[in-house]
Amino acid sequence: MAAKRDYYEVLGVSKDSDVAAIKSAYKKLAVQFHPDKNPGNKQAEEKFKEASEAYSVLSDAEKKAQYDRFGHAGMNGGGAGPQGFSNFEDIFSAFGDIFGGGGGGFGGGGRRARSGPPRGQDLQIALTLTLKEIFSGVSKKIKLKRYNKCKTCEGAGGTGKQTCTTCGGAGQVRQVQNSFFGQVVNVTACPECAGMGTQIKSRCKDCSGHGRVQEEATISVDIPAGVEEGQYLTLRGEGNRGPQGGAAGDLIVIIHEQKDEFFERRGADLHCSVEVPFTTLTLGGDIRVPTLEGEVELKVPAGTQSEKQMRLRSKGLPELNSHGQGHLYVKLHAHTPQTLGARETELLRELKTIWEQQPKGFMDKAKAFFS
Repeated sequence: MAAKRDYYEVLGVSKDSDVAAIKSAYKKLAVQFHPDKNPGNKQAEEKFKEASEAYSVLSDAEKKAQYDRFGHAGMNGGGAGPQGFSNFEDIFSAFGDIFGGGGGGFGGGGRRARSGPPRGQDLQIALTLTLKEIFSGVSKKIKLKRYNKCKTCEGAGGTGKQTCTTCGGAGQVRQVQNSFFGQVVNVTACPECAGMGTQIKSRCKDCSGHGRVQEEATISVDIPAGVEEGQYLTLRGEGNRGPQGGAAGDLIVIIHEQKDEFFERRGADLHCSVEVPFTTLTLGGDIRVPTLEGEVELKVPAGTQSEKQMRLRSKGLPELNSHGQGHLYVKLHAHTPQTLGARETELLRELKTIWEQQPKGFMDKAKAFFS
């Protein structure tokens, strides 16, 4: 599958463009590639969808910041786009006033708002992962409480419908409040019918006419390798069910990283420190270094200085949605024994005497090594 194009490239704008410039660029592309102007043209249809997807991200400050930091990897793992557009009606509902009139400007006027039961609320949950789980990817079971369809009434809420007596079928109520500046009128969704304009005549006894009941659910989540702190996955339709047959919302799974005691993460790279006998640093030798896949052998050249950093290629974390892999950087600390035996003390004293007899330049290097 072809790689997604950069959203700024799609709209032909720069990263410092303001919302007005982004909206103007999208409007031109939407007019050019609109399906009503290009009937049967699949290429124009794809360009229209691509521009709409780019606009949905770059016109939203929070999503734009997420994209600027993580690129496409931060946008729900790809797929049908950040908002999950499945058809052109979805696109128009998301960008209602982009053409200045609440809908498309071609052949037949604007589209009407969707009617029917409201969609259920989205749910958010934090999922904490270890570095080992991030390294390999993992499948997790999540338990949560959410509203599911009532099995007794199959989500209908009961039998028979009538016009809501509170709002008169409008789905909205007006509330007038007196303030210092005069009367303020607030228009809100009707609390009795939840904005639908109708009421159930004979309500279901199990859900009290709501068409949904709260239950505990277990959801399986497949986490790809290489995810980072703050990234999230969207599970479509796994949120709360809407009232009286309304569609379900989404479940947003936000990734948190558990701090590792040994490794420090920097992007896809890992950093760690190990203690090495000064004799190994001086004479050279092989040491065993932990990685997320198990221990590996690292060759230490003779004369290596303490605090030297060495790299183990491709021993870091996988890069999300890529075949690349980060590196492991190992800092070597000279280990100083706290207790010595008689023979060890004797040998070190002998070595110290030898070094003190060396030329001044050599002693400066020896002092630097042990400092």
